[in-house]
Amino acid sequence: MINQDTFKGPSFSLSNRLLRVVWSFTYVVFFKYSPKPFFLWRSFLLRCFGAKTGKRVHIYPGVKIWAPWNLTLMDECGIASGAVLYSQGKIIIGKRTTISQGAYICTGTHDYTKKGFPLLTMPIHIGDHVWIAADAFIHPGITIADGCVIGARSVVTKNMPAWMICAGHPCKPLKERKMSDNNTN
Repeated sequence: MINQDTFKGPSFSLSNRLLRVVWSFTYVVFFKYSPKPFFLWRSFLLRCFGAKTGKRVHIYPGVKIWAPWNLTLMDECGIASGAVLYSQGKIIIGKRTTISQGAYICTGTHDYTKKGFPLLTMPIHIGDHVWIAADAFIHPGITIADGCVIGARSVVTKNMPAWMICAGHPCKPLKERKMSDNNTN
């Protein structure tokens, strides 16, 4: 049974739908085919549509974004081409966080206990210094704490703790993430 206190159904007003049409056009014409190093340009376009973007955000042209006005991208985060930010609800991505190619960050789900399966959204918060590896799937309502690493192709159905390496289907904490200060090979 879905806890209705946790979920919030979105309101897709006519103005919201029109804004998504304008964003879709802008995305295809000005965002998707912009040259790779035009990070400032893509950040500017996202801000024009209500996103909050920090300094030196590296969002690549092949990132698919549903609603930029639901995004907060902190300083120096990077999002690779092929990643999907299905931002029907709020998505917050922390500073110096990396979202790899094919990762799917999904804030929308459906209430299967009701006729018509109404759409529900839950925010996703990804902390600072996190790495979401290739093809990982992040479910609605998840918090990934600072320093966490989510392994490739993991399916995250529960909140993940700070400074842990986590992987699997379902994703589980495996071991502590220890950082090295030296740059030796």
